[in-house]
Amino acid sequence: MVNDRIFFNRDISWLSFNERVLAEAARPTVPLMERFRFLAIYSSNLDEFYRVRIPTYNKKKATDEDREILGQIRNIINRHLEMYGDLIRRELIPAMEENGLIFLYDTVIPGELHDQVADYFLNQVAGYIHIESVDSKSDFFPVNNHLYKAVLTRKNDQLFAWIINIPSNHLPRFQVFSKNNRSYILLLDDIIDQSLKFIFRESQVVGGHNVKLTRDASLELIENAEEDTADLIEKELSKRDRGKATRFLYDPGMSRIMIDRLRERFDLKKSALVAGGRYHNLKDFGSIPLKDKSFEYPLQPPLINVKAGFRETLFNIIMEKDRLVHSPYHSYDCIHRFFNEAALDNNVEQIYITFYRIANDSRIGHALISAAKNGKDVYVVVELKARFDEANNIRWAKSMKAAGIKIVYSENELKVHAKVALIKRKGDLPMIGLLSTGNFNENTARIYTDHTLLTAHQPMLSELHKLFQILIHERKIKQAADMPLDFLLVAQFNLYEKFVSMIDREINNAIEGLSASIIIKLNNLEEESLILKLYEASNAGVKIQLLVRGICRLVPGMPGQSERITVHRIIDRYLEHGRIFIFENKGQLNMYMGSSDWMNRNIYHRIEVCFPILDPDLKMEMYRLIELQLQDNVQAVLIDQELNNVPVKDDEAPIRSQVEIHNYLSLRAQD
Repeated sequence: MVNDRIFFNRDISWLSFNERVLAEAARPTVPLMERFRFLAIYSSNLDEFYRVRIPTYNKKKATDEDREILGQIRNIINRHLEMYGDLIRRELIPAMEENGLIFLYDTVIPGELHDQVADYFLNQVAGYIHIESVDSKSDFFPVNNHLYKAVLTRKNDQLFAWIINIPSNHLPRFQVFSKNNRSYILLLDDIIDQSLKFIFRESQVVGGHNVKLTRDASLELIENAEEDTADLIEKELSKRDRGKATRFLYDPGMSRIMIDRLRERFDLKKSALVAGGRYHNLKDFGSIPLKDKSFEYPLQPPLINVKAGFRETLFNIIMEKDRLVHSPYHSYDCIHRFFNEAALDNNVEQIYITFYRIANDSRIGHALISAAKNGKDVYVVVELKARFDEANNIRWAKSMKAAGIKIVYSENELKVHAKVALIKRKGDLPMIGLLSTGNFNENTARIYTDHTLLTAHQPMLSELHKLFQILIHERKIKQAADMPLDFLLVAQFNLYEKFVSMIDREINNAIEGLSASIIIKLNNLEEESLILKLYEASNAGVKIQLLVRGICRLVPGMPGQSERITVHRIIDRYLEHGRIFIFENKGQLNMYMGSSDWMNRNIYHRIEVCFPILDPDLKMEMYRLIELQLQDNVQAVLIDQELNNVPVKDDEAPIRSQVEIHNYLSLRAQD
């Protein structure tokens, strides 16, 4: 699990995070629909793990350590899936029955529903069914992560193997049937299973079992100056769903005859065969039809933080004082207004923005198109290599380019992950900036906790303007001239060095006998040299408190290594997404926020921007939010030396940080 007890394995650490997600689904105090949503998140995460992480082992010659890690991964996942199935059968299905809903999960469909099921199949489903012979050499190729049913039939004492699609991409995965004042929820998989006699009328159905193929999600990009980057990535995307199989998931009840025929037909490695449960793609649990509002978290209307009436502009309000927007606690409307005002303001000459994951129907995207049509110079740095958002980003890039927006793509080996925007106005009018920890995406802003700074701090924004000039005009970032940065931390320029220097300062303060502490909140902590630096700080006497949602390779609490380091993890109704860095600095807090996790990819292969919080009032506000998270004893766990998620135990009154943060910000909004 660890290498000489210095670092946790990255992938096993990630599985520890996903186990914490699964534990939230098991929590009886979580509303019923939300428990199913956590099951859906667990399943979606696991699919991504097989698409992204398992291929890294398949692409290299396996060492003994790799084989040991893969064995641990299989054991952990098998344990999780057993917990998953038990949770559904022993807790969630009985809870549904208490509310008058009968979920027919892995059970026989009662005869009283057969006529309704047959009608639904023949009227609604049959037109989407495609039948492929496993025994023939057709060009059929299973689509990545789509659902299929492998069917064995007998005719004239001869066995035939077939594969048919389960069209959950066209029809609801769950269907409700009613009979005798009772409501039944059935999976589409079982509706098709019940209806195989209509598909294979002239044969005996020996068995039908659900299967799914997961494929490698990596893109092979070779830079070609003569080819548009968007066209190049589109070509690669068309190949991705035909990538190598990293997992062939099948019902363990499936016969060896069928497994062997499928393995031969689709050229599957033995290592890719994974016996799962009866059902796959249970990320669809997020759409299970539980309509009662009592099954969901109570509504929490977003707070109005930046109050801009129709008689004043948002830009004038920002020039008076820096503002922070904490989504989803705060309304995202002022972010939309930022770009809407820019599109209409005659004083605005230029708009700059980075896009990593843009919403499908982005209001910000539409505002930028309007700005370009209204005569503004709009520059958009679109990251086309944002995994699983490539196609949507390409679509938006082409639409914006057609509207006259100047589109810039990153280098093939360097992602632009920064979340920043800048408004440049005529003459001596101040620039206005927007710097965030989260993507400019109104959909994810409803469920991701992020922090956005709206500022007119001209020295900081001058640095941001220089960065945009480099991104827009430099062919290679490494060829860019040295850029002096006094405020921003930018990966590829000064971010790594600045973080190291701030840790060193706390080390020196501790050595001198002064109070020294570091608080860091991240999604992922992986980069080894920064972890070693935190170990050094711990040994020097620096108190270090970490909030890490996902991957954490740092081993906390080890004598002589990390005994002054604690690692908290919080999973709740919102996904913790912000990155925050706080250094005590002899009582003169240095506080930064931004886009960068401490991972190899963020530090060495991306453009990341972290920015300081300079306003004392906002610094106090942000510190209070982090303080509440470190005090959480309801949703928080501590990561121990064995990567276990250990509940926080104390005798204090319960503190659920996401609730307390909303209450705190609600009071602040009333001031």
